[in-house]
Amino acid sequence: MPEHKLKPLPSLIFFSRWLQLPLYLGLILAQGVYVYLFLKELWHLIHDANALSEQGIMLIVLGLIDVVMISNLLVMVIVGGYETFVSRLRLQGHPDQPEWLSHVNASVLKVKLAMAIIGISSIHLLKTFIEAGQLGLPPCQPGAPANATSCSRASHLGVMWQTIIHCAFILSALGVAWTDRVMTGNTEKRQHAG
Repeated sequence: MPEHKLKPLPSLIFFSRWLQLPLYLGLILAQGVYVYLFLKELWHLIHDANALSEQGIMLIVLGLIDVVMISNLLVMVIVGGYETFVSRLRLQGHPDQPEWLSHVNASVLKVKLAMAIIGISSIHLLKTFIEAGQLGLPPCQPGAPANATSCSRASHLGVMWQTIIHCAFILSALGVAWTDRVMTGNTEKRQHAG
């Protein structure tokens, strides 16, 4: 493989991609925080299972699923972003290489991230809908337990805005996917014509 000698300015610009490395390392640390949060909530679920209502258990389980989905999103951003924007990971042939990584690029990553955000938003909306049965009760005080049934964590306005924002995420994801499809189709047409 021939060595490519770049002039100083292009070399500096190309090397600047390594400035993203601390960002990806920071996201790895953030994932460690989510692992701690998951284990803490899991312990709470196991330890207090007899005292929790079915709704309380469901809310904690949805919280666990939420943490897992955010962690999955972090992995996609860390691995896909590093591979796309910083340097190749050289995982070809590795038995644990994620299937999606073999064809990852900025467009694919955007669509996958949009879908993950919709999934996370769906979990939050489901939690809100479950808690919406307590609408009309006084608002919960800060520090109230997650399974408190004598107060409301949701409001009519909050439910409405969360639903609108979720719909905006869906429309944004459809727009990103459609744009990607149009751009990919145009690129393929040019390649076949050439």
